[in-house]
Parts: sequence; structure tokens; C-alpha cells
Amino acid sequence: MAKKSSTEGLLFSKGDFVVYPTHGVGQVIGIEKQEVAGYKLQLFVISFESERMTLSVPIDKAIGSGLRKLSSKKVMDSAMATLKGRARVKRTMWSRRAQEYEAKINSGDPISIAEVVRDLHRRADQPDQSFSERQIYEQAMDRLASEVAAVEKVDMERATAKLEKLLLKIAA
Repeated sequence: MAKKSSTEGLLFSKGDFVVYPTHGVGQVIGIEKQEVAGYKLQLFVISFESERMTLSVPIDKAIGSGLRKLSSKKVMDSAMATLKGRARVKRTMWSRRAQEYEAKINSGDPISIAEVVRDLHRRADQPDQSFSERQIYEQAMDRLASEVAAVEKVDMERATAKLEKLLLKIAA
């Protein structure tokens, strides 16, 4: 009888691209065992190149933390359709909207992130964004572009250009 490897049956394998809600797309660079505070833990070690960061997520907490596989092509197509939709900007205070936008970005859901990009996108003939609007817009754009890049196996520049092209078509 063949001996099962200790990583068999896990959600992710070394080399898999994954999405962690608050950090975006990363790559599993290893599966390690560590002892933390007297507990033996098995951890996914994930590298986030865009943030120059490495994160260790306990395997038994991976799902609860929101760690997931890359979105399917179908989900990404829905996110692209969301980008093409009409901006829905609530007339509430900016601080309240900013919190809602941050929550959508940190949800890790590409459709919610696409809503933020769509709602904060500015055409050349529209008034300029505030500094905080621009920051949230860029954060959402980067997060969405990184998942588009990973799903479509292209670099970030091509993914960003694709999203900007979609947004410009709507603006025209």
C-alpha cells in the first residue's frame, strides 16, 4: 500500500495561485510544519509579489480566512460585465462610502472589486478625484488587474490595459 504524502488532499499545492481577501493574488511557495505556542501547525506559505510579502496561513484556518483559488473565467467575465455597467455612486458622506469601498476590496470578490473600480473611475471630462478616492480606486484596480493577470496568464500591464480599455469604451 502506497504511503500518503502529508500534503495529499490539501486545498492548494505548491505553485498554485490563490487569493487572500486582504492581500489579493499570491502564490503558494510551500507547505510547512511549525510549532507555535506549543501547537503543531501545518501552514500554507504564500508569497505576494506585488506587496513584497510572505504570509503563513494555518491549513485548518485557510477556508475561514477567505483564502481561495483564482476565480473561474465565468466569474471574471461577470466582473468585466460589472465594469461595463453604469456607475452607482451613493449620495452619502465620503467617509461612509470609503468604508464600503474598502470592505468590497477586502472581500476579495472580483465582482465587488469591479464595482469599486467602476464607481470611482473618472473620465477626462469629469471632475478630479480627491486623494483618498484616487488611492481606493488604484487599490481596487491593482487588486482586480492582478487576478485578471493570473487567470488569463498575462502580466499586470496587459491586465491593467484591458481593464482601462473596457472603462474607456464605457466613457465614450
